[in-house]
Amino acid sequence: MNDMNGKVAIVTGGNSGIGEQTARLLIDRGARVFITARREQQGVAVAADLGATFIRHDVTQEQDWERVIEQVMTEAGKIDVLVNNAGVSGGAPIAEETLEQFERIIRTNLSSAFLGIRSVIPGMRGAGGGSIINVGSITGLTGVTGVSGYGSSKWGLRGLTKIAAAELGPDRIRVNIVNPGVIYTPMTSIHGAQPGEGSFPLSPLRRIGLAEEVGEAIAFLASPAAAYMTGEEITVDGGWMATEVSMTSHQD
Repeated sequence: MNDMNGKVAIVTGGNSGIGEQTARLLIDRGARVFITARREQQGVAVAADLGATFIRHDVTQEQDWERVIEQVMTEAGKIDVLVNNAGVSGGAPIAEETLEQFERIIRTNLSSAFLGIRSVIPGMRGAGGGSIINVGSITGLTGVTGVSGYGSSKWGLRGLTKIAAAELGPDRIRVNIVNPGVIYTPMTSIHGAQPGEGSFPLSPLRRIGLAEEVGEAIAFLASPAAAYMTGEEITVDGGWMATEVSMTSHQD
């Protein structure tokens, strides 16, 4: 039931980290994948390695979404899966946050997902259904200090997921969200994250997660194996949110 043969998927932010590993898993299971990102040189190289198609894409721009959808429909004839993975991290405590930075993060992490969902609805309706997976965060599950814009965007993404699932269910379009914890990616490695046993003692599994482990959850939700799941959340955090350990700022 994990077979993705004949399926067509779009993975935003597919040039690195969770997006790249998700694209790799979908391709391995038979899907045709289009990865999108702003960094063209890196995206082209990753797409060539994966066997995917790269499309340059600013997810905050409505016109870019129209262009991406048009290209995918022209080349593949349909869209079965959308993974809204592109995003930015960062932020500051509320007292120190600027409106400009707050709105930039909201636009990149939340408004872009709205644009993506809205853009694929006609094609998925025409195909008789589809699967949309939003990539959230554990910062959208509890109050994390020091990341007001980022945390707010991920809380909003959870709400958008539920609303879209309720509205699109009758069209057989499933909408779910995966909430990663601390995952080893190029983004987190900049801040000193390292994989391996003992790398993250706050989680019951005592280690930082891997991008492919989040990709497995996304690929599952994209597949027929999750055909009766919509409006649901899968948390991939090594059990962190199952504990009573208080979360503190990433800067602490």
